[in-house]
This record gives sequence, structure tokens and C-alpha cells, in this order.
Amino acid sequence: MTNNTGVARLLEIAGEKRGLMMLSGLLSSLSAVCMLVPYVSVYFILKELLEHAASPALADGAKMIRFGVIALIGLAAGLVTMYAGGMVSHIAAFRILYGLRVKLSGHIGKLPLGWLNGKSTGAVKKTLEQNVEKVETFIAHHLPDLVHAAVTTVLMIAVMFTLNVWLALACFVPIVLAFAVQIALIGGPKTKENLKLCHDSLEQMNASAVQYVRGMPAVKVFGQTVHSFRQFYRDMLRYREYGVKLTDQFQHGSLIFKVILGSLAAFVLPVGVFLLSRDPGNVAFASVLLFFLVMAPGISTPMFKIMFLAETLRDIHEGVQRIDRILAEGDVPEPEHPRRPTSFDVSFDRVFFSYGTEPADTDVLADISFTAGQGEVTALVGPSGAGKSTVANLVPRFWNVNTGAIRIGGVDIREIATPDLMDTVAFVFQESFLFYDTVYNNIAVGRPDASPEEVYAAAKAAQCHAFIKLLPLGYDTLIGEEGVYLSGGEEQRISVARAILKNAPILVLDEATAFADPENEYEMQLALKALMKNKTVIVIAHRLSTIQDAEQILVMESGKIVERGRHEALLSANGLYGRMWRSYRHATQWHMGKGEADDEHEHAAQHHGE
Repeated sequence: MTNNTGVARLLEIAGEKRGLMMLSGLLSSLSAVCMLVPYVSVYFILKELLEHAASPALADGAKMIRFGVIALIGLAAGLVTMYAGGMVSHIAAFRILYGLRVKLSGHIGKLPLGWLNGKSTGAVKKTLEQNVEKVETFIAHHLPDLVHAAVTTVLMIAVMFTLNVWLALACFVPIVLAFAVQIALIGGPKTKENLKLCHDSLEQMNASAVQYVRGMPAVKVFGQTVHSFRQFYRDMLRYREYGVKLTDQFQHGSLIFKVILGSLAAFVLPVGVFLLSRDPGNVAFASVLLFFLVMAPGISTPMFKIMFLAETLRDIHEGVQRIDRILAEGDVPEPEHPRRPTSFDVSFDRVFFSYGTEPADTDVLADISFTAGQGEVTALVGPSGAGKSTVANLVPRFWNVNTGAIRIGGVDIREIATPDLMDTVAFVFQESFLFYDTVYNNIAVGRPDASPEEVYAAAKAAQCHAFIKLLPLGYDTLIGEEGVYLSGGEEQRISVARAILKNAPILVLDEATAFADPENEYEMQLALKALMKNKTVIVIAHRLSTIQDAEQILVMESGKIVERGRHEALLSANGLYGRMWRSYRHATQWHMGKGEADDEHEHAAQHHGE
């Protein structure tokens, strides 16, 4: 990773689009030169009028008209080149924006899942959207403005010093003082600290906002307001606090800067009057003084732009740092000489794993060893927090194990290229995720090159073809925003169809029937039967009745395998699995009804009536 920061890093990010940015800067510079032509023309017109102030009729009208036409041409040329520069900068910005988002998204896709679990959705969203958007805004709008303002300022100051040094100093010294005040504020360590806190609090507020929106149904059901969602409310107040603090820090310096730049003529006029009083008949100096009085307010405009853009650069610097922090995260290392397994049994060999990176972090899994045979079903059961989902998530290498090894067909998964590993394993999670896209595309994501016939066949095997045909546009129906919303069971069957289409040899099921109602559970079982055929299956089971026929049941507790075997053998052992089975059977027989006291009371009333 480079050591460059701010604009230097931004230009580095621009990469091959740097040529477009340089062309935009060149056009903006030409625009600045052309836009100064009217000022110069006004100077020569004023000079001609003042030289013939006593007899205006002797003034060269043709000459003044000629300079007027030159001013008009210069203005038109300046506007055209400014437009062209803006168009070029927008093309560069949009290409950079696209490339940067693709680069960030691709990099995030290669990071360990633990990195994503440790980041809030709002923080990642802010970097991908707001910080990247600011980069685009700077390149498309602010950069041409910055070049235009800088060139304009340099040329105007050069012209001023050419005409009269003292009047130029009367203009230039206040500008330097105004910038010195602002730079002292912007570049101070307190400002940088407050700016970072402001960005951090904005990220946290975005994260809380996402949670608040997702929890809106619960908020409404209990008749609460944003004040009841304490974390979101606290984050809003914190962001307001840092925003106000940052504003307070700048208000006095900003006011001084604006007053000075808005009053340049007030500095020029006393110096000009003093110099003119020493030689009242100097018509040439009088025309120069008039030119300065006209030009002084004109130079304040690019100065304001430069100062505004300097403040924007401060935000860009912070945004680029946050983008670089993501790009600096190390992705899952790829093997130098990747191997492909020829069989698809899954074995855990003395695996230890913790989610933290410190040696003192508690192991979530401790000394896990088992083999899930090819073409067999291996079920993971146990109380909540036992480590079942962690075992399943380690198979596709969402994390690397601390010690030990996980092998597929005898090949360590760390020696398998990530694309090959992803093609080998299919997942059906308990909570299915569907994209805001058509039903067809949500299934086809399992294998993008699949033909329509294969997609429809997968949907039929997953028992979801019938309800899809009843949707407004069938397979072309949008899911989510501006579309339809499916039930939990329907979403899971779409996920099963996706996994059937992928047809990976290893299948991980995280209680795929969790959202199935009694009427749909039979269809879900048919779908899973089609999905599991001839595959190595690792299933996380909460409904113990669904895994009675599993070839192997692993009972987990506190990150360890405490029992293993088939259903009947585990029941005979009368251990943890036996207790879980009895609790499960008791729970399935429970029903809502009257208590024993109510039953006795009703029976007594009936007996008394008889």
C-alpha cells in the first residue's frame, strides 16, 4: 500500500484515467485565461476614456468596440472550454467511481468473513457510497473548479503586479492573512481529531439507522418512537455534538476570511487615493486604480472557491483514508500451487478455532475431529452456542482455523483455490437472503450460465414452481422493493432451488425447514431430498425428527463433540442427545389449553349440574 495521502493518493487511485483528469485541468486552465480577457479589455476601454476625459468625442470608438468584441469572444471561449473541461472531468469521475466501487466490492468479497462480521453494515455502506461519492464529486466538479480558480488567481495577481506593485500588495497582503487564519484552523491537530470523530460518529449513526429501519416493525408494534431506540438516538446526538463542535471551531476564522476577501476594495482604495494625491494629473495611474477597484472584487470569487475546495479536500483526505483502510485489509491467502479434490468426503482433524486474533481469545471450537462421508448425511446437534454453525462455516473457509486442518477428499482446503472451493460447497441457510431482483435471477445466481430450462427444473425440484407461476409476472416478478415479498418458507425454497441449480458435491444445510409451516414442510422435505441426493451433506438440525436417518449424528456442547453415532445408539446411551430427544418429543406434544385447576373446576361444575 502506498504512503501517499489526500489528493496525491486520489490521483493514484485515478490510475489510467489520469490522462482525462489532465485534459480536464488543461481545458479549465484555458477557460481561466479566456475569462480574464474581458477584464483586460475593460482596462483598455477605461484607459481610452480617461485619456480623453476632457473631450470624450476624441475617444477612439472603433478601438473601444474592438475591445468590447474581444471581451465577448473571450467570455464565450471561456464558457465553451469550461463546459468541455467539465464534461471530460465527469467522464473521468464516473469511470473512476465505477472502477473504485468494483475494486472495493471485489476486495471485500475476498476478505475473511470475520472482517465483515466485525463491521457494521452502515459503516461499510458509508465507505462504499458516501466516501466514494465524495471522490466522484471532487473529480467531476471540484477539481476543474480548483484548477480554474488557481490559474485565475495566479494570472490576476501577475497582472496586478505588472500594472502597479503597491496596489497589488494592498490586494495581496490581506489575501495572505486571510488564508493564514484559515490554514491555521484547518491544519491544526484539534481540527483533525474533531473531523475524525465526526466521521466516526456518522458511520455509527448510519449503522444504527440500518438497525432501526430493520427493527421498525417491533418499534411500531410496541408503540415506541426513535427515543426508545436508545442506541440510534444516542448516535444522532453524538453526531450532532461533533458537528456543532466542528462548526464552532471554524466560525470565527471563516467569518474573518469572508470579511477580508469581501472588502479588498477597502484596502486598495486608501492606497490608491494616497498615491493619486501625490500626482493628481496622472491619468494613466487613475485608469490603473479604476481597474484595480473593478478587479479586486473579481479576485475574491476564486479565492472563496479555493478556500471552499480546501475544506472539501479535508473531507476527501479522511474519505480516502477510510477507503485505503479497507483496501489494506489482507484477503484470504490463495495457494501458490492449488489442488483439486477428486473425492468429496469432509474431514476435520483436531481443529481449534476462535473468532479473535489474540492468543488469549477463548476457543469456540476445541479439538474437533470427524469425517463426513461422501454421499452420507452428517448431522450437527446441540444446545445454542455449542459451535454447530461455526463448524459449518469453516468448511468453505469463511475463516482459517487456528490449528488443525479441514480436508476435502484428503486435500487441505487451504490448498484449494477459492473459486474451486466455492464451486464445491453449496449452502442453504436458516435465514435465506434474496436479492432485490427477479425470482429467475435469484435462482440463477446459483449458476449464472444455466439455461432457462435448468432454472425451471431446479425450481420444480425445490417445489416452488407452482407458487412462482401464481406471482404477478411469474419468474420475472421482482422481489423486495417495488416488488413482492415472499414468506419465509417460500424464500427458503427459492434458496433450495438455487442450491439444486448449483449442484455442488458438498451441501451444508442450516435447518432449512425452519420457516416451513406444517402444510409446506412435506414439500420442503421433498425439495431437500432432491437436493441431498448423492451428496456429502452436513446439516445443522434443530428439529431432531429430521435427522433420525442420518448416517452420523455429532452432538456438540461448549465447542466440543461430546457424543457421536446413529440415532438409536445415541438414545441407548442416554446422554445429552437422549435428554434433547425427550425434550423435543415433549415440546412437539405440547398444546395450548386449560390448566389442571381449570379442568378440575369445569369437571366439578359439570358433576354438580348432573
